[in-house]
Amino acid sequence: MKIAALQLCAGPRRDENLARARALIAEAAAAGAELVALPEYFCLMGWRDQDKLDIAEPPGEGPIQAMLAEAARTHGLWLVGGSLPLREGLPAAPGEPPRRARNTTLVHGPDGRQVARYDKVHLFRFDDGERRYDESATLESGDAPVAFTATDRRGRAWRIGLSICYDLRFPEHYRALMQPAPCDLLLVPAAFTVPTGRAHWELLLRARAVENQCYVLAPAQAGRHENGRSTWGHSLAVDPWGDVLGSLGAEGEGLLLAELSAERIAEVRRQLPALDHRRLG
Repeated sequence: MKIAALQLCAGPRRDENLARARALIAEAAAAGAELVALPEYFCLMGWRDQDKLDIAEPPGEGPIQAMLAEAARTHGLWLVGGSLPLREGLPAAPGEPPRRARNTTLVHGPDGRQVARYDKVHLFRFDDGERRYDESATLESGDAPVAFTATDRRGRAWRIGLSICYDLRFPEHYRALMQPAPCDLLLVPAAFTVPTGRAHWELLLRARAVENQCYVLAPAQAGRHENGRSTWGHSLAVDPWGDVLGSLGAEGEGLLLAELSAERIAEVRRQLPALDHRRLG
């Protein structure tokens, strides 16, 4: 099964971001990809945290979700919508944006229907004295890992686990995704900061692949954004042995293609049956 990670440098104008995402999805489809994954917040990199709340959509409504459904249906592929702010509960007051939203991955199937939803469980906090981030100021966390099954055009079913960015630092999240059956692919749409990305991005992605003996695909935001923030980029594809299949650079848009092989997964798990061991406790 051919898969694709899309790398973007999103800006503060939603519709422009959606247009660029749609163009890259079309490019991936033309290259034969059956599953395409966008990065975290592909739809917006705003000037302030509140901007996410201003464009937050209720489940099943809004231009971001409409674009994802339409693109998946038009190109007949599985589309993993990176992440978008999804509104939960009532707004602060009539006509006002919500006080908090979820950072949510939506998956649409080849017919355009939504087949999975994952709300980011681990909310990012970072403070190095120069940069400070705290997602909990505007977001509320999800409470469960989510996996779904995608069937390729030859009829083979692939089990695919979802995560977002900071989740990458929590191996227990991915171990939970390996139950009741192991995943073939783990997805990590992200907008990693430059200092954390330089230190840990590839290291952690390869570790998650090795620990769970499956493929990992990580589409990323990249470069200097209009709001002044810089993200690490280096979208990555890793195989079940931890080998890097491909990566993109630190700047700008791009398309990364990789191929899932059931035979490679089986070979690694047969040679080193680590997933057969029972957890302690």
